[in-house]
Amino acid sequence: MKMLKIILLCSVLISVSCKTETEKGEEIIKEVVSEEKATPFKYWTWITADPSKSNDDYREEFKKYKENGIDAVLINTLADPEVLKKLTLLATKEGLEVHAWMFTMNRPGDKTALEHPEWYAVSREGKSCHDTRPYVDYYQWLCPTRKESRAHILGLVEQLAKVEGVTSVHLDYIRYPDIYLPIGLLPKYNLVQDEELPEFDFCYCDVCIKTFEQEHHKNPKEAKNVAIDIEWKQFRLNQIKRVVDEAYEIAHKYDKKLTAAVFPYPEMADHMVRQRWDKWNVDEVLPMIYHNFYNEEVDWIGYATKQGVNDLQGKQTKLHTGIYLPPMSADDVSKAIQLAKDNGASGISFFDGNAITEEQLEVIKKSKM
Repeated sequence: MKMLKIILLCSVLISVSCKTETEKGEEIIKEVVSEEKATPFKYWTWITADPSKSNDDYREEFKKYKENGIDAVLINTLADPEVLKKLTLLATKEGLEVHAWMFTMNRPGDKTALEHPEWYAVSREGKSCHDTRPYVDYYQWLCPTRKESRAHILGLVEQLAKVEGVTSVHLDYIRYPDIYLPIGLLPKYNLVQDEELPEFDFCYCDVCIKTFEQEHHKNPKEAKNVAIDIEWKQFRLNQIKRVVDEAYEIAHKYDKKLTAAVFPYPEMADHMVRQRWDKWNVDEVLPMIYHNFYNEEVDWIGYATKQGVNDLQGKQTKLHTGIYLPPMSADDVSKAIQLAKDNGASGISFFDGNAITEEQLEVIKKSKM
């Protein structure tokens, strides 16, 4: 009888314990769901600082964004922390979040970098971005592997991260030059890219080749078909990841987030620009789902958003869909916002602030109601 009582008591205790754990689990789920519902869909816009604008001009601009539903501005100040300080004060007073947008591996007109020709990425043709630029003159790409060029970039990240009131450091051009251009842009350059062309394939500088040889005991320059050398491709993906991961540590050291503008979804980014952003340590990504660059319809925005969201499953990284406004009607913008929402995005960003028309602003504002 005593043994029976003990068994019954144990059963009761186990039952109570299980029930308690179940209830706790249900409470946690409810909290998570509640938190997700409480997180508003965020509206962003990229803008570039204009030295000709007065403080009053900026106040008016920032006020216009806020009144029409924009929550955050990503400001390109050419990585100048003093300009960023001034604009952050003005924007935050109007109720906007500020994100320090910087060109990362592509550093056009960077006076410090230009004094160091050895810092620049080198093509399979053997030409340096210091002297020969792929596609356009402002493509001046640094090598992510070389210690000195990486330290220069991370130093800029730190300067921006120190600015009070900034929410994140926002990395753009955090990749290699385009091995493949978006199909819609090829006619502009009179190009056919059916294969990886040597003049657009980077980085073959001495440091990259030596580092790769030490790891893999082979020289990619000697490969019969370098496009299918997976280790060489992965090596370059890893070099970009290292820059991002180190920038993440710096940003968080100053209680800032790290965000990044990226190509539409990871597999596509991997293929086109050696960028695998679902593997990064980054708080939020803003994939540039510029459908017209790829000769796609507006509904492609939903497809690419969903693909990116799926690829981030299990990670804390949030995705905010980026769209390119100039070719879009107000109705297209309205559809794009809904497509982003329906396919799991945490927000949407518009390129760029100066291009937003009154009609587009109206539908942005209306979509928040």
